[in-house]
Amino acid sequence: MSDPAILTEGLTKQYGSTTAVNDLTLTVESDEIYGFLGPNGAGKSTTIGMLMDYLRPTTGSLRVLGQDPQRDVVDVHSRVGILPDRYRLYDGLTARQHLEFVIDTKRVSESPAGLLDRVGLDDVDGQSVGTFSQGMEQRLALAMALVGDPDLLVLDEPFTGLDPHGVRTVREIVHKENDRGAAVFFSSHVLGQVELVCDRIGILHEGSLVAEGTVDSLRAETTAGSDATVEEIFVAVTDSTGPSAKASSETTQ
Repeated sequence: MSDPAILTEGLTKQYGSTTAVNDLTLTVESDEIYGFLGPNGAGKSTTIGMLMDYLRPTTGSLRVLGQDPQRDVVDVHSRVGILPDRYRLYDGLTARQHLEFVIDTKRVSESPAGLLDRVGLDDVDGQSVGTFSQGMEQRLALAMALVGDPDLLVLDEPFTGLDPHGVRTVREIVHKENDRGAAVFFSSHVLGQVELVCDRIGILHEGSLVAEGTVDSLRAETTAGSDATVEEIFVAVTDSTGPSAKASSETTQ
């Protein structure tokens, strides 16, 4: 049996007196698409930062593809494709040059033209990125994440800036990558897309994982109802859990 794509135990990140991620214990299997949901500020990007060793946890442990992302950072980064929430592109370089840089960094043989075609940018491969719209930049960043056929695809808010055609492209790529054998872990607050993509979802609220399961199981476990949307499940869960909800309950008793 293969190692989980992501395994965390008691993962916590504090900034002074502020806890960004609190005691996160999470398993993402090697063959699944996992949606990591939460409002802005819930701790999603902080969690991804720790998975990629951009940030060091205060306490707790984590494994990515069976490896320690601190000790085995080069191996982990070679096996993971990452679309971060805040990425930097270079206005003076072309889309093709961005991809060539990532291909060289990962030491793989891949066609920039083929990657650009997958994300719908095949007609702008020689165009300066400084002329791109936000949606085009997002598509290029996704193409960069796909370099090297990663074993794990980590997408932080992948639908940002995309029109409906771009959103559909992301969904199709996620399913194709998973069919190829990659695990996919993506964070989002665009809840309407989640049910169309994910095998399981986890809901992060105020730094804590407050619910996890398939959409159907979460419908059964919450007060949202048997035909509830992901948005309705999310509202039901986050309204009734977390430190803020507990504090509100205490003041009314």
